[in-house]
Amino acid sequence: MAANILVVEDEPAIQELIAANLGRAGHNVVRALDAETAQRIVRDALPDLVLLDWMLPGMPGIELARRLRADERTRDIPIIMLTARGEEQDRVAGLEMGADDYITKPFSPRELVARIKAVLRRRAPQATEDVVDLGGLRLDPATHRVACGDRPIALGPTEFRLLHFLMTHPERVHSRAQLLDQVWGDHVFVEERTVDVHVRRLRAALENTGHHQLIQTVRGSGYRFSVQPDSATV
Repeated sequence: MAANILVVEDEPAIQELIAANLGRAGHNVVRALDAETAQRIVRDALPDLVLLDWMLPGMPGIELARRLRADERTRDIPIIMLTARGEEQDRVAGLEMGADDYITKPFSPRELVARIKAVLRRRAPQATEDVVDLGGLRLDPATHRVACGDRPIALGPTEFRLLHFLMTHPERVHSRAQLLDQVWGDHVFVEERTVDVHVRRLRAALENTGHHQLIQTVRGSGYRFSVQPDSATV
């Protein structure tokens, strides 16, 4: 599944190389030459991952990473630091600032793509094409199919994204605002009750196989996907 990756790199040749390789890997790339531009881009729409050069003009990459982690809206964005600084203390500093991984220049494009895939699988599994098999449901992002055994389940695109996100984050309660950010995009302005409408549609689509019960409402909090019955939910 294509991930939206923000590449913050001030050397145009390296930026172009990274963008070309990520594009061939199927990702959507947004580019910034400095931290200030990157901040404006992130304010408009959250990327699935930030590939961030340490040495940037103006604000250094490590400071941008610190700011992203300090902001509730951006703190969960996966960050990979890209830098020529290979000393152990620099790697430790980057990781302590909240980076999920650290790649030292020069690097192999194949290694970069593999590292991004690993970080997305760990931090943003809804942005990968990994098949999810849970609670008797099988969801395949690559083919956009959901099935219970041999029985296909027809879902609209929004219900599919909603189920995909919930299944890749099982047992966790997500507020309506969080679901809007993750499923619709934080730059899309719709009413929180829109989530309730699509949850009802999703449950209706799953009812024939009995899987509607896996989409649980947690009073006062939001929704979760759970294979465990809970008398406190509706």
